[in-house]
Amino acid sequence: MDKDSIADLIEDKNQALINWISNQDNDKWLEGPEGKWTTGQHALHLLQSVKPLNDALSMPKFVLRYKFGKSNRDVRDYQTVVSRYQERLKDAEGQTFGPSQHMKIPELTDKQYILDRLLVEGKKLEYKTRRISDKNLDSLILPHPLMGKMPIREIIMWTAHHIEHHTNTLKEKY
Repeated sequence: MDKDSIADLIEDKNQALINWISNQDNDKWLEGPEGKWTTGQHALHLLQSVKPLNDALSMPKFVLRYKFGKSNRDVRDYQTVVSRYQERLKDAEGQTFGPSQHMKIPELTDKQYILDRLLVEGKKLEYKTRRISDKNLDSLILPHPLMGKMPIREIIMWTAHHIEHHTNTLKEKY
């Protein structure tokens, strides 16, 4: 998948999420099925996954190479990345990673702020995806808490799927 297609995918998936949440009753923001995340927690979780990626992509590429190394394999296609994620998700049995382990409801009181941040971070990721060289997309790697080290192209494709995955969950259960 070329970088413009990936950037377009990020834009489409992020906009679908924001549109769905924006059209949902404000009362539903802090509600969710019994024992599951609220709509706000899903949104915050996605923000907490996109922001660090943008932060990493803002770093000098030699720093990323030094910290995480270079890829030693060919880049996987979108469907393979999605399939591997679904397998790993089943193995993780609902575990939560990183900052999303400790989400608190008071952080979620401002729905519009979180939606605005999701929009901004999504636009940043689109822009950075279009700007980074194909060589760096394919050779530089970043760590993922569930998937391990991944080439940047794969982690951006995964991000598009991750947004879609949570949007679908919200549509089906909220």
